[in-house]
Amino acid sequence: MSKIQELEDQIEQLRIKMYNSYADNPYGTQVLKFSRELDHLLNQLNKESNISLND
Repeated sequence: MSKIQELEDQIEQLRIKMYNSYADNPYGTQVLKFSRELDHLLNQLNKESNISLND
């Protein structure tokens, strides 16, 4: 599995966790934690995608 595919899978799993956490408690700290982790993964995906385009 490519690095990009792994990141996409991680992002999808984390989105589900964030949505479920939001449904349970929209103002909970878990939502913010998942959102920050998601931002980090999305930035990594963007970086990897740019590297792939330049190869």
